[in-house]
Formats: sequence, structure tokens, C-alpha cells
Amino acid sequence: MSELIQRVDLIFGEYSDQKYKVLEEALKRPNDDIIKDLLDSGLKGRGGAGFPTALKWKFTAEVPSDEKYVVCNADEGEPGTFKDREILSRVPRKVFSGMAICGKVIGSNKGLIYLRGEYKFMLPELLKELDTYHEHAKKLNHNFTIEIRLGSGAYICGEESALFESMEGKRGEPRNKPPYPTTSGFMGKPTVINNVETFVNVLMICRIGPVQFRKLGTTDSRGSKVFSVSGDTPKPGIYELELGMPLFQFVDEFGDGDTKAVQVGGASGFCVPRKKFKDTIIGFEGVPTGGSMMIFNSSRSMYNVLHNYLDFFEEESCGQCTPCRVGCQQLRKGIEAVKRGEKPVLYLEQLMKLAETMKITAKCGLGQSVANSFSSIVSNFKEEMIY
Repeated sequence: MSELIQRVDLIFGEYSDQKYKVLEEALKRPNDDIIKDLLDSGLKGRGGAGFPTALKWKFTAEVPSDEKYVVCNADEGEPGTFKDREILSRVPRKVFSGMAICGKVIGSNKGLIYLRGEYKFMLPELLKELDTYHEHAKKLNHNFTIEIRLGSGAYICGEESALFESMEGKRGEPRNKPPYPTTSGFMGKPTVINNVETFVNVLMICRIGPVQFRKLGTTDSRGSKVFSVSGDTPKPGIYELELGMPLFQFVDEFGDGDTKAVQVGGASGFCVPRKKFKDTIIGFEGVPTGGSMMIFNSSRSMYNVLHNYLDFFEEESCGQCTPCRVGCQQLRKGIEAVKRGEKPVLYLEQLMKLAETMKITAKCGLGQSVANSFSSIVSNFKEEMIY
């Protein structure tokens, strides 16, 4: 790593907690103290949305119910993202411990991991470690069990309410909100649902404390982030780095010397062109990311990149709401018509308005996020949409 970018070892560090010592210590602490530490740490959800983890736990803990759930979203379906697979492969015990701490705080004795269907090959090792966790939980007199449920192979099931529907044996479709998971989640019960990486960060905060955690990142983006780096790069792979770095530093480290664009956050994220590298921050105060960092050099057609994204969105739309079901099709057909010369260049402006309308009117994050990649690519690479 260069001097500008320092690799962090918070998630994958040498500390392994094989005997679940951090969990043991956390179980002795008052729930309010743990929530306060999470609040003081500034930890935000690592799935991309960035909701404060402490508030999610606090709201769920305050809801009176005889049954609550802790759900780990491991349905890693965002194109270009493969960091949760690495976390579950290398440090699954940290995920289980984070979930168990959540169970203590909110008053739940049941945890579920919704594992991406394509990750079925990971089950034997995960179940082996899960047996070890359950043995330690029993020794610690902590009544919190975890089970793993395989996903259905649909991108839409990464959306939290569609994930609940899938786990309940129904078709994976987003629910209307409100109510929110904190009051009515899995099986209609109060539920905390967090990303794989978020639960690991919780454990690390319990280990090192909020003050040490806040030394990483920026005021708006505390801590580190695990990045999945792919595309035109000589250094593809998984890297844990501080949040809040300027994009130009990232490109200097991972680019091939001819980087013209970086897709931050996968297909549902934003495409940043070369001219904006210096002014773009990777973090919640700039361009947030769930982990995917796809690098494109000058040999790539951004029209083809956008077309691939629209093919993906059209295929993965659940079809429940008209803005997403029809909008994805019309955006794809629209750029094809402009490329063939059947529509004028000005038609791209109408398509961008359609995309912005989808952001406002689509029912869930899939349709709402299409405008991110569409508008950022069309506005910054308009000439490639034409010629």
C-alpha cells in the first residue's frame, strides 16, 4: 500500500476470538452501555444505506414483544461485490458473535443468516463453525441460536422486506413501508436486520471501544470499509481501508494508469468520471458504497457498461411496481434507439427525467437506485451514448 492509503486490519486482523472472549465480556455488560458505545462510535450500516446501527437496535429493543429476531443479510447480489463472502469464509465467528450481542441487546433468542443461494458451497464450513458457536453460547448461558437459510437467487431479495418474504416461504417482493422491520419484520415481529460487515464491526467496537474506532475514517464516515476491487486494475481483490478517502487516492493505488471511470457501489451506485476524481469522497459525505469498486479504463465503452446494468435491472426487477417494471425496459430501449440514430440526442434528457421519476416513485431500492448509474453515466459520457 502507498503512503496515502493505509490498509486496515480491523475486520481480518490477527485477532481471531476463537474462544469467543469478546462475546463473553459483552454479555456481562448492560444493554444501554452497548448501545451507547455503538452510538458514540458513529457506526453506520455497511450494506450501503448507512442507517445508524445504534438507533436500529435501540428502536427494536424498545418495542414490547414476546418474540424478536436478528437477521444477517448475506444475500450479496450487488454486481462487483464479493466482500461478505470473504468475511464469512475467514471470520464467521465474528459475524455470529455480533449477531449474539444484538440478540442480547434487543431481547431476542433467535438469529437467522440469509445466505446468497450461489454461496451454498460455503455451508459445510459455516455449519461447522456454527456448531462451535452454539457450544460456547451454551457454556455462557446465552440462549441465542442461529440458523442459516439459503437465498432464492434473486437480486431483489437483498432488499430487507423482500428478504423477509423469501424467508417466510413467499415470493421475494418488497413490502409497503411503514411498518418498518424494527416493529414488524420477519414473521411480523420486531427485527434487526444488518449486513454481514456491520455485525463484525459491532464486535470490533466491543473489543477496542468507540474512541479507538472513531480514529478511523471521517466525521461523517467512521471506521473502515471492506472494498471489493475489480475491473481494469492490476490489484483485484478484497481490501480493508479507511472510509472518507478521496477517490483520486484510490485510483492512484488501484488503477492501471488509464482509469477513466469508477463505478462506486455496484450497478446501483454512481459512476464517477476522471474529471471528478479529486472532488469525490468515498463515504457517506460523498459517494457511499456497499463495497463494490469497479474500475474502467479507456478501452471500455460506457454505453456497453450502462446497457449491461439495464439488462441486469430489467431481469432482476420483481415486476411488482410499474415505475421499475416498465421504466427499466424503457431506459434500455431508449438508449438503444439513440445509439441507432432513431431518436435524437435530446431524447437522453427525457430518459434522465424518467430515471429521476423512478427514483421518486418506485416501491423499493431496486427501482429507486437505477437513476444513480443511469444519470451519472449518461451525463458524464453522453458522447459514448451517441457514437
